[in-house]
Amino acid sequence: MNGVHDMGGMHGMGAVLPERDEPVFHHRWEGRVFALVRAMGAFGRWNIDASRHQRELIAAADQLRMSYYEKWLAGLTELLLRHSFISAEELASGRATPAPAKQSPALPAQKVPGLVTRGSPASRSASSPPRFRRGQRVRARNLNPTGHTRLPRYARGKIGAIDRVHGVFVFPDTNAHFRGEHPQHLYSVRFEARELWGDGAGPDDAVYIDLWEDYLDPA
Repeated sequence: MNGVHDMGGMHGMGAVLPERDEPVFHHRWEGRVFALVRAMGAFGRWNIDASRHQRELIAAADQLRMSYYEKWLAGLTELLLRHSFISAEELASGRATPAPAKQSPALPAQKVPGLVTRGSPASRSASSPPRFRRGQRVRARNLNPTGHTRLPRYARGKIGAIDRVHGVFVFPDTNAHFRGEHPQHLYSVRFEARELWGDGAGPDDAVYIDLWEDYLDPA
């Protein structure tokens, strides 16, 4: 979907200033939010793409004022409400009601190291050969879906070249809305900076974007 969350390449947002020796978490509560998101995702009631899309639905004004992990918490809260893990009354009071009975943990402490090490792989077996080859010129399709997508606005309609064929992976646009995994080939596409942003961009600069097959047409 188009929204303020997709601000790559936009003017007026200020410079990106990397923080030297940045810690993994700036505050203890951020680590707790990260753990909560992983633990609740283990129940299988939603997937990573649905979780990302929920954060995209945060109102624009809130998107701009919230920190990274505040958005994670807001998205998780909405998913917990929607799937009846918590009630609006519990959220308002900050206290769990005695009934109904709570579900057993899907991610007990002893399983955490394995999950962190293994992750949740989205790779799948190939059922067909890739449509594009390394070095081939492609054009990112000019799509404006109302749901989740991983095709950034600044690349739509632009021409690039296939740099790498990653293999087959779950398609986030359908997976986020529980319409099936629809696995397909994923490519790293190299776009010249001037193709994306015009002659004012650096002549030697380029951006590499991982794009699924449904996002691309031959150029």
